[in-house]
Amino acid sequence: MKVVNLKQAILQAWKERWSDYQWAINMKKFFPKGATWDILNLAEALLEQAMIGPSPNPLILSYLKYAISSQMVSYSSVLTAISKFDDFSRDLCVQALLDIMDMFCDRLSCHGKAEECIGLCRALLSALHWLLRCTAASAERLQEGLEAGSAVTGEKQLALCLQCLEKTLSSTKNRALLHIAKLEEASSWTAIEHCLLKLGEILANLSNPQLRSQAEHCGTLIRSIPTMLSVHSEQLHKTGFPTIHALILLEGTMNLTGEMQPLVEQLMMVKRMQHIPTPLFVLEIWKACFVGLIESPEGTQELKWTAFTYLKIPQVLVKLKKYFHGDKDFTEDVNCAFEFLLKLTPLLDKADQRCNCDCTNFLLQECNKQGLLSEASFASLVSKRTADRDPQLKSSENANIQPNPGLILRAEPTVTNILKTMDADHSKSPEGLLGVLGHMLSGKSLDLLLAAAAATGKLKSFARKFINLNEFTTHGSGESTKTASVRALLFDISFLMLCHVAQTYGSEVILSESSSGEEVPFFETWMQTCMPEEGKILNPDHPCFRPDSTKVESLVALLNNSSEMKLVQMKWHEACLSISAAILEILNAWENGVLAFESIQKITDNIKGKVCSLAVCAVAWLVAHVRMLGLDEREKSLQMIRQLAGPLYSENTLQFYNERVVIMNSILEHMCADVLQQTATQIKFPSTGVDTMPYWNLLPPKRPIKEELLKETRKEHTLRAVQLLYSIFCLDMQQVTLVLLGHILPGLLTDSSKWHSLMDPPGTALAKLAVWCALSSYSSHKGQASSRQKKRHREDIEDYISLFPVEDMQPSKLMRLLSSNEDDASILSSPTDRSMNSSLSASQLHTVNMRDPLNRVLANLFLLISSVLGSRTAGPHTQFVQWFMEECVDCLEQDSRGSILQFMPFTTVSELVKVSAMSSPKVVLAITDLSLPLGRQVAAKAIAAL
Repeated sequence: MKVVNLKQAILQAWKERWSDYQWAINMKKFFPKGATWDILNLAEALLEQAMIGPSPNPLILSYLKYAISSQMVSYSSVLTAISKFDDFSRDLCVQALLDIMDMFCDRLSCHGKAEECIGLCRALLSALHWLLRCTAASAERLQEGLEAGSAVTGEKQLALCLQCLEKTLSSTKNRALLHIAKLEEASSWTAIEHCLLKLGEILANLSNPQLRSQAEHCGTLIRSIPTMLSVHSEQLHKTGFPTIHALILLEGTMNLTGEMQPLVEQLMMVKRMQHIPTPLFVLEIWKACFVGLIESPEGTQELKWTAFTYLKIPQVLVKLKKYFHGDKDFTEDVNCAFEFLLKLTPLLDKADQRCNCDCTNFLLQECNKQGLLSEASFASLVSKRTADRDPQLKSSENANIQPNPGLILRAEPTVTNILKTMDADHSKSPEGLLGVLGHMLSGKSLDLLLAAAAATGKLKSFARKFINLNEFTTHGSGESTKTASVRALLFDISFLMLCHVAQTYGSEVILSESSSGEEVPFFETWMQTCMPEEGKILNPDHPCFRPDSTKVESLVALLNNSSEMKLVQMKWHEACLSISAAILEILNAWENGVLAFESIQKITDNIKGKVCSLAVCAVAWLVAHVRMLGLDEREKSLQMIRQLAGPLYSENTLQFYNERVVIMNSILEHMCADVLQQTATQIKFPSTGVDTMPYWNLLPPKRPIKEELLKETRKEHTLRAVQLLYSIFCLDMQQVTLVLLGHILPGLLTDSSKWHSLMDPPGTALAKLAVWCALSSYSSHKGQASSRQKKRHREDIEDYISLFPVEDMQPSKLMRLLSSNEDDASILSSPTDRSMNSSLSASQLHTVNMRDPLNRVLANLFLLISSVLGSRTAGPHTQFVQWFMEECVDCLEQDSRGSILQFMPFTTVSELVKVSAMSSPKVVLAITDLSLPLGRQVAAKAIAAL
């Protein structure tokens, strides 16, 4: 008999009652020319014929089962065919279909082309939708049956549906394929979500607890599919997290003025990478704050720490709150963190002793005010701490001394008020403004206010206001003696305050982002060109120290002849710029015997007698001058600095003289620290009472990474080393990452004599450190680097481009070498895939800028990793690559488009899944960029073959 089509062939087999293997042999005779049964829709044709009657045709179903077992038809074609059946009232047909699905639903696979694997994902999604509709129909019939008194059939069918659903969804591989399908077909996923809601409503009334529990489990599994990659186990067994601790200590010590957002992002990244539970994360922040309070040196550093703890950190937590789902949960976590903190009584008692107050109480008040604690939690925590406090502390607290935490919290609103006052028109009430500034100078008010402004991000605004005030006082015309003295004082106070801010918080706080064409204010000009700072070498012969000679001559005459400085019409900024040249002339006259020491004393008294800023400008030049002299030539210059540093005992000084001298001496002490240390000279700065200013380095010189990390042999020591190194690297993460990933790792991976140093535990630790650095650099690189991180110089970028050459039209030499592996081409065998370079990565499809040094280094590192995995030689280097990739997956966050893994060539996926530890569906989903169609194809192909 000549068979015209598939339907006829099936009917003939049925009429002649062929056995299943007979049928298969004859089918191959009827369609001999290598027919692809999926193209002929064999599965669909068989099902259509089997389901014609009220009950399924067992013989034709046996043909389908044989076709499935002998792989004549693909799983995807069977699933697609099943999902087209929608007459759920035909119990026996539905049960037969469920029986067929049960044959293979937990062992789906596909070894074909990428498109066929994507086809399997889509078919599974259709089948899931069909199963949910079938379950809902069965549940509705069961409900109707219960009402009519005949529930047996409905219950049996519902049980079968749920059993099949559970079996399908319990496979991680199936859920991974569904995850890809969801991204391929968003609308189909929406239909599934609607179906799930409807099913939930129907099953809520179900009386059978076992079926209801089974249905809930299936619902949970379906809802977990979109978030498969974000589930990480948190480290509940650990109590200390050194990275958070060190980060907070470094930030509090070195970066009080820094913006909060970079710190918030840095903390969140560490929390994610190390899987730290929120209560322990917040606890670690508080622990570090209390250690800082206890350890910080007295004076400005102590005030900075107090402001950091009581003003900045609560604000940081308010920002962190936005990263967590549900305010209530976060406040509960903060409460939990405080509960843990209160158990650390010795730490809290020591902080209370140092600060002479109940430190925790102040902190709880501030957190309550910021909405980080509920009223009930606040009251409970306060009473617990009060009960636990050492009774001796309460009796020893001195009621006359106001503790720093209380002062800082009160200073914060004062800063806002002062900023408003400074906004007023200075010309209208200069005396009133002078009164406000006078109060700021008394005691430690200035440092309190500056610390509060720094911690709340208002210091730049504060500095700007003082620069405007200083600029306003440079012009005086037609003024009385009284007006002239107020103007002189406003100039002096604003100048001294700005110097003090620049020395305490860094000169970048002062500098404005002025647009071109705008005139730079006098103080900014002076600070950039004339003010000595650590690491800044000034040339005493620079033109900035050589102003108009006529102005210099008149200033020298004024200082030498006049018994007192005149104030009216005095242009103080010009005097400040001329004083360096004037001092040079006076110094030369003294050294050549033209002036006696008494004359020098009179001149220095004149310089510091009315406005202290003239003395500051004079010493600034003298410091630059002394640096250029031999040790035996320095005596007179140093003596002149001594003369300028001592206060003037006279009745004719202007208002707030003593307070101004205190600030002046602090400024001079900072300026002279370097020079005095070089010459081992001591100058006693009278008002501070410190003999010499210690010359400090905030961090010890770094040892090479191979001494710190690669020599460790105990796992817990290497992990602690990684956590601390990472936090120190945060000071300049971008540069460190370029060196670590661009020089150190390639050197270790390509030199077999160094492979021994990559063994466990140092190797795993180095892999962890490399991934943490790469992730941090890449994430901050996309945003803005924090203000403490140096701006990368142009020449550094050029260095990295020459190190990793970029050619506009073709890949670099390394890329060409690695992409010539012929075996790789077979992984993506569809026409669209074949046309692409086999080492293509997601970053190339996202058109990431490869001229950027970090992107370049990451791309080259992943090419090197790909080559290590594809090489025939195994060893510690291949093990290291596995650890590196495992850490990448472990640190991954949900929706990782734009993560460092986008630099990995797609071909690496097939190499990785050959490694037993990496051959899991979740790993494949994690390492491929699923936002790209090609990424989804690669993932589907790898997972379907597992």
